[in-house]
Amino acid sequence: MTHFLKGCEVPLARQYGLALLDLDGVVYRGAEPVENAARGISLAEGQGMTMSYTTNNASRYPSEVADQLRGFGLDVDETSIITSAIVAARMVREHLGEGARILVIGSSHLGDQVEANGMKVVRRADEKPDAVLQAWYPGLSWADLAQAAYAIEGGARYFVTNRDMTLPREGGMAPGNGSMLLPVIKATGKNPEDSAGKPESAMYDEARQILSKGPDSISRSDCLPVGDRLDTDIEAANRGGYDSLLVLTGVDTLETAARAIPVQRPTYIARDLLGLTERQPAVNRQTDGSWVCGGCRALVSDGGIRTWPCAREDCEGDGLDQARAVICAAWDYADQGGNVGKLDLSGLDTDLK
Repeated sequence: MTHFLKGCEVPLARQYGLALLDLDGVVYRGAEPVENAARGISLAEGQGMTMSYTTNNASRYPSEVADQLRGFGLDVDETSIITSAIVAARMVREHLGEGARILVIGSSHLGDQVEANGMKVVRRADEKPDAVLQAWYPGLSWADLAQAAYAIEGGARYFVTNRDMTLPREGGMAPGNGSMLLPVIKATGKNPEDSAGKPESAMYDEARQILSKGPDSISRSDCLPVGDRLDTDIEAANRGGYDSLLVLTGVDTLETAARAIPVQRPTYIARDLLGLTERQPAVNRQTDGSWVCGGCRALVSDGGIRTWPCAREDCEGDGLDQARAVICAAWDYADQGGNVGKLDLSGLDTDLK
């Protein structure tokens, strides 16, 4: 799965009908809105794009998320919000069938989804559950993790809502569900059988199905997953056959994008959600092996990145043209067997002229 950044001659909001937006680090950080998120969403909707919100966070009801987004001035229906709890409950039902007894380590939202899918929620290992379903939630405790471990040791199967190691919050990066799985894995020696959240593409597929109207489903080519994480949001898009947009408001950066393995490479890059309303410049490989975006040029030579300042005096745009050229040059170098880990890309996130 090898690809490079693509160009788009019209604003992304006009090229794609449905945006599949991640929430944490893209639209908000905890209780606080991400800069330009609400404005970018509103402007994109004004250009005809529909928004769906897809989150690996299984702790909150869609109605709670919708209320928060309305507080940012957005017009949001809770049916447009797809949580990993919704997808996880359906996943476990597919594995075990209706009537299964599930030890839910998570919020009431996750428990409600399990019951809505015809399974029974239990809260202790001595109730002999058929499976454990683990999610992050604010009240997660040692006792919860111990019950999960006891149940798995007793023969219960192990499923999780997602594997995110970190969670963007108001104060910075906090441990995510992936971090909370480690004590259970260490205690039991068992890894989860399946995960509902990104980087699996099920959440994007679920959103397409829910938002499709009538007999015609929304096509993958009309959808644009948007996220801040290469290892979840972007990888899920690539696994599912979707184009994707990486925004630089959360976990990943231009430098980590330049070092991305093929399955985690985005189709487009933007500073924030205002990028939905903008065109994306093409990045083209030249005969000498350099890559050009707008008037900017980059080449990997002798194990280092060589760049040329913009050759156009009237250069406009979002200031990322040089970064796009560098990123494609780094990907090309990696695809030819070069060690991209040794390239000096330390200035990429600060030099955005």
